[in-house]
Amino acid sequence: MGVVLPVLFALFAALSNALATVLQRRAALTVPQSKGFRFGLVLDLLRRPVWVAGILAVIAAGVGQAAALATGALVLVQPLFVLELPLALLIASLLTRRRLPGALWLAVAGVVAGLGVALAAAAPAGNRTHVPVDRWVPALAVCAAVVAGLAVAGLRRPPGAAPGGGGGGGGRPRRRARARGGRGGAATAVCYALTAALMKHSVYVLTENGIVGFLTAWQTYAFGATGICALLLLEHAMQGGPLVASQPALTLGDASVSIALGVALYEEHLRAGWWLLPQLLGVALICAGVVALARAGTGAP
Repeated sequence: MGVVLPVLFALFAALSNALATVLQRRAALTVPQSKGFRFGLVLDLLRRPVWVAGILAVIAAGVGQAAALATGALVLVQPLFVLELPLALLIASLLTRRRLPGALWLAVAGVVAGLGVALAAAAPAGNRTHVPVDRWVPALAVCAAVVAGLAVAGLRRPPGAAPGGGGGGGGRPRRRARARGGRGGAATAVCYALTAALMKHSVYVLTENGIVGFLTAWQTYAFGATGICALLLLEHAMQGGPLVASQPALTLGDASVSIALGVALYEEHLRAGWWLLPQLLGVALICAGVVALARAGTGAP
C-alpha cells in the first residue's frame, strides 16, 4: 500500500491535535491547580467553551488518525505526530498575533528535516492488520505498568512552582514542576501510542466485519479507555508543569513507543545496518528542535 494517503491523513490529524493542544492548554491554565489526580478537573474544563472546542479538534484528529492507521503502518503514521509541536506554536503565534523569531523557524526546520531524514532512511514497511491475543497481553501489561509508575511518581511531586518558595529558592520548585510535567507527558505518550495500536486493530475490524464487528471487538473499548486516560493525564501534565518538560516527553515518547508497538505487535519493519546512521541523525535533529520549541513555548531559559 502506498504512503501518500496515510501521510496526508496523519498530517491532518497532527494539525487538528496541534489546535487541540493550544486550546486545551489555555483552558487548563484557567482552573485551580490540583494536588493529585482529580477527575473533577474535566468537569471544571467542560464549563469552558475553549476546552470544548479543543475536544472537537481532538475528535477530528481521531478520525484522521484512524484513516491513517487503516491505510498505513503504525511506524509510519505515529512518528509524523512529532509535527504537532511546531504546528501548535505556529497556531499559538497566529492566535496571539506574535511573530516567531528566526531561531524558532530554524527549530521548526530542524524538526521537519529530521523527520524527513529519519523516515526516508528507515523506510517503514509492513502493514499487518490482525494481532493475536497472546501478543496483546504482554504489551498491555507492560504499558499499564509504565503508565502507573510514571503517574504515581509524577503525582508525588507538588504541583507547579510557586514563586517565592522558601528554603531551596525558586530553582527547586521549578525542578519539581518540570519533573511532574515530564512524567505526566511520558505517561500520556505511552497511552497515546497504545491507543493508536488498539485503534489500528479496531479500524481493521470495522472494514472487515462492519459496525457489528467493531462494536463487539474488545480493542474498540480498550482504545476508548486508553484514550480517556491519555486525555486526563494530558490535562494534569499541562497543568502541573511547564511545556518544556511535558511536551518533549509527550512528542518523542509517543513516536518511540509507537515504533516499538508497531514492531512487536504488527511485525512492521525499519531498515537496519548503515541506515541507522542517518536515522540517528534525523532523530537528533528532531530532539534538538522539539526541545528548542518547547522552551520557546514557555519562555524557559
